[in-house]
Amino acid sequence: MKTYSAKRDDIQREWFVVDAAGQNLGRLATRIATVLRGKHKPIFTPSMDTGDFVIVVNADKIAVTGRKLDQKMYYRYSGYPGGLKETSLRRMLDTHPTRVIEFAVRGMLPKNRLGRAMLKKLKVYAGGTHPHAAQKPKPLEL
Repeated sequence: MKTYSAKRDDIQREWFVVDAAGQNLGRLATRIATVLRGKHKPIFTPSMDTGDFVIVVNADKIAVTGRKLDQKMYYRYSGYPGGLKETSLRRMLDTHPTRVIEFAVRGMLPKNRLGRAMLKKLKVYAGGTHPHAAQKPKPLEL
């Protein structure tokens, strides 16, 4: 029995739309990462980007459990002494709600150029509308 390896011509990309309102952040991010990688397809090849495009709407209405709104922190470092900044999940949802989903999904993708290419197929919007109606996205079942 031979192992199948996908070719570039075999890849058919689709567009999916996900409504994040009321969805749990971690469970939503794992499902999105699976579709971006292409693991839901029978032609999945680990060394190739066989995934689909994902549009996330209502990113500001996600749900988290427990006390994560105040206890979960996002860190960034400027490179200078004393340059470590921290932001809570509550503040991040108020200022940049799209980054919360992007950071969660980024952590579940490969940490190389393949993962960066997969992340470009993720489109996140805070409101309920998106400018990708021409691609005719299908709703993604979660």
